[in-house]
Amino acid sequence: MSDAGTVQTRQREIATEHLLFKLMEYVEGQHPGLLDFLEASLGHLGDPASDATKDDNGVRAIAQRMIAGARRQGTN
Repeated sequence: MSDAGTVQTRQREIATEHLLFKLMEYVEGQHPGLLDFLEASLGHLGDPASDATKDDNGVRAIAQRMIAGARRQGTN
């Protein structure tokens, strides 16, 4: 079973991701180009871990999927 802290962390991540997606969709609708700007910045994004779990490309892939999802949602 998951402890309360783990559950709260998961719930916070889901809520934050939802709000971020909606914000991205809204701003892109009002000011086209936001998603292109975010996509162009991904080369500077990295994983701050300093151990074997460090995965810069994994972090970038998640961000890329988020941008792609916002693009799809924005067209509906």
